[in-house]
Amino acid sequence: MTVLIITIYILILIIFALVAYAVMQIRMFGMKVKDFWGFIEANQMLDRLYMFAKQYEKMTPQEQVIYLSEAEKIFKAFDKVPNELWEEEYDKYKEVVNKYNDIRMLRWTSN
Repeated sequence: MTVLIITIYILILIIFALVAYAVMQIRMFGMKVKDFWGFIEANQMLDRLYMFAKQYEKMTPQEQVIYLSEAEKIFKAFDKVPNELWEEEYDKYKEVVNKYNDIRMLRWTSN
């Protein structure tokens, strides 16, 4: 019984040490943990917007507004982290930026 309790304590200690190490690495990289978590969420949204930009050539005005607002959230999150973290996502990011610019230009010319 005591071996089980000691094992559980050791596992909990290891988990806390790993979390502390990850937080330390993020801070040493010059970022806040909240910014890094926002980047992770924005990266997931980038994948969804990328697929949406590939599938839909014509969007309704409501879809355009939603796309623009979500893309702006992604741009803010990606601006807070160093470029080295998202180099492999650059092609998706560029595609979302291009679609964002196309929609902005389309909306500007229609007004």
